[in-house]
Amino acid sequence: MARHAEIAQGSVRAVERALDILLAFKPHDDGLSVAELLDRVDLSRPTLYRLLQTLQAKHFVTSSEHPKRFRLGPAVAQLAYAWSSALDLAAVAEPMMRRLWDKTSETIALFVRDAAIKVCVAEVPSAQALSFKRGVGYRESLALGASGKAILAYLPHAQLGELQSEAKKLAPVLAQIRERGFAVSKGELIQGAVAVAAPLFDGSGEVVGSLGLFGPSVRLLDNQIETFARLLIHEARDISQVLGKAKGSTVRRP
Repeated sequence: MARHAEIAQGSVRAVERALDILLAFKPHDDGLSVAELLDRVDLSRPTLYRLLQTLQAKHFVTSSEHPKRFRLGPAVAQLAYAWSSALDLAAVAEPMMRRLWDKTSETIALFVRDAAIKVCVAEVPSAQALSFKRGVGYRESLALGASGKAILAYLPHAQLGELQSEAKKLAPVLAQIRERGFAVSKGELIQGAVAVAAPLFDGSGEVVGSLGLFGPSVRLLDNQIETFARLLIHEARDISQVLGKAKGSTVRRP
């Protein structure tokens, strides 16, 4: 019995070590040598080689060149495709949106980017008598409103397309958004309305959408905006982590 327990424990440890090797690969790595992998995982060289052979046999890593450099293999892509195909952003973000709604009592909305447009894919309307909402399916230019600018601020130049001139005009505003981590608009699309939004990122560090909060200017004074912005940033980071962005990893900037 004790022998079986030892074998089972050893098998679990081997799985943990193999996963540590896979997680050692970061975006933009152009392959990793054995020496580089040893710097990132706490393994002996023989154990690393043994696990790399197993991972290669199952197509989780591939190797090429001399000296050898290891890269993630097609089995990882297969898992990523299965995961992303089943991912529903609105469902993923629902707990974070509800937490925000509970803490702020304001309208909370989730936006995704569609080329030069932002699209509302989920919304939790405020229950207060004086409130603002856009509605699921609402579409507007990324250059307008906090929820759009929170996305536009992080778009690479190559993806700006028709928004090149708008981004140039808004350069100081977009730089401030990147510095603060959130966007604010006051009466830009609806008179008397204030919007606050934080960007959402995927596993590659690319901006994919924004999480926004909407309320009347009589309630959303400057000190309240700062408080809500911190809450938004926190929940947006949680959504981004579910989308694959690792804690502390960098985001793509223009």
